[in-house]
Amino acid sequence: MEFLADRWQELWLRTGEHIMLTGVSTGCAIVLGVPLGILAARVNWLRGVLLSVVGITQTVPSLAMLAILLTLLGKIGTLPAIIALTLYALLPIVRNTVTGLESVSPGIMEAARGIGMTGRQQLWMVQLPLAMPVMISGIRTAAVIGVGIATLSAFIGAGGLGQFINSGISLANPPLILLGAIPAAILALVVDFCIGAAEWGLRPMRQMERKSLKGKLKPLALALPLVLVVVGAVAYFTGKTGGEPPVAKGGKRQVTIRVATKDFTEQFIIGELMAQLIEARPGFRVERRFNLGGTMICHGALTEGEVDLYAEYTGTGLISILKHEVITDPDKALEFVRAEYRRQFDLEWLEPFGFNNTYAITVRNKDVDRHGWKKISDLAAGAAELRAGFTSEFAEREDGYPGLRQAYGFSFGTRRDLNPTIMYEAIAKEEVDVICAFATDGRIAAYELVPLQDDLQFFPPYYAAPVVRVSVLEAHPELRQALQPLTGLLDDVTMQQLNFQVDKHKRRPREVAREFLQARDLIKG
Repeated sequence: MEFLADRWQELWLRTGEHIMLTGVSTGCAIVLGVPLGILAARVNWLRGVLLSVVGITQTVPSLAMLAILLTLLGKIGTLPAIIALTLYALLPIVRNTVTGLESVSPGIMEAARGIGMTGRQQLWMVQLPLAMPVMISGIRTAAVIGVGIATLSAFIGAGGLGQFINSGISLANPPLILLGAIPAAILALVVDFCIGAAEWGLRPMRQMERKSLKGKLKPLALALPLVLVVVGAVAYFTGKTGGEPPVAKGGKRQVTIRVATKDFTEQFIIGELMAQLIEARPGFRVERRFNLGGTMICHGALTEGEVDLYAEYTGTGLISILKHEVITDPDKALEFVRAEYRRQFDLEWLEPFGFNNTYAITVRNKDVDRHGWKKISDLAAGAAELRAGFTSEFAEREDGYPGLRQAYGFSFGTRRDLNPTIMYEAIAKEEVDVICAFATDGRIAAYELVPLQDDLQFFPPYYAAPVVRVSVLEAHPELRQALQPLTGLLDDVTMQQLNFQVDKHKRRPREVAREFLQARDLIKG
């Protein structure tokens, strides 16, 4: 209950976001799906084509659909999420519309034609009213599916209850996962009940029922879906403002800076450090776009103007974004990425935070004692018998497993793609033998792991620094001053300790960041 009370305001906001995502997408699907269903029912040769086309969307995995739309639209947030949810909702609505229209008795339709009804009158006055229960059943199915799939929208920064689930997985925090999963399950039941009640309210009443309790409840039942949408809108807009004034002291309108992060602990902490220093500046407020899917999503959001800054690593920018060969000198690497980001993307790298979070091929301490491993080359002899667990990014990036395999001349026996949090759990439970840990991760010590020496110096330097859109810096030069105190403030040991507070002691990144800044008199208590 204490955990729930502490997160109540955010839960209110995320629930509102979830209702809005589901409501808007289901509404769009109704507007598109019902006419398509009517068309498919009336034009025989179109039926198979339309049902096949809308059915194809159901075969595309949800995350893949979101990633495809993210690429096509070049935007993160609600737009690609709503389009994806709308596409997934189309099939049950179109199919049930066709089924409902075709289930109307031929005798009834013959009678309608016999009294001189036109085709349009037959549709609106006979077929649609009689098909309504079947059509609403399709809408119920679509809405409930939407509630479930909407949890994945947090992957691209659309918010919703999936934000808790994603963060809980990234931070290995089961209560946080449940904070998203349980309300999402309850919301699915509420949505199903409200739409079912509306369907009951639409059923024809006999004359004797109109003055009964059942008759009086029917208008209320019809209004339940609308009430749910209104509650969602209130939760969304009141949660967004969070009680913050729209203008700063002195009447100056607040400037909103959108800070993004990737999907692991260190990024959450750095994101909070930057956000809280910015918020300490008069006239600034921060919109946190945390826990986005990974490097390419964050970079794409920054270049498309969807966010204003996030923390990137020199090696990641060098290899993954710029597709350049490794530069082992940290200063030269920073100089290169700074110049190329400015030239190619109109983005500016500010001064680094001070720590180098390079990749580290890591094994269990007891395996080091048993095999005498000290450096990565030592793994070559038994690599074919080892099980590797890597993040999906590391498995695909040139500064990850493909390049490592080429540089060291060996491959591991099996490889599994794992979430960073699950990766550490997997090696601790001996489900894998080797992982691609992060040098500043507090879980290395917590799980009694040992990073092996990169004896061929394959990994480039990964010094973290804020990357900001130049247009934002030019419009608000105070932003550079706000972030300047972080320059060189965090060494490897300090960053590892901050990560340890979150990963081991399950503290909130916001609290850890605030205590760190307060201890150094960078923000007030």
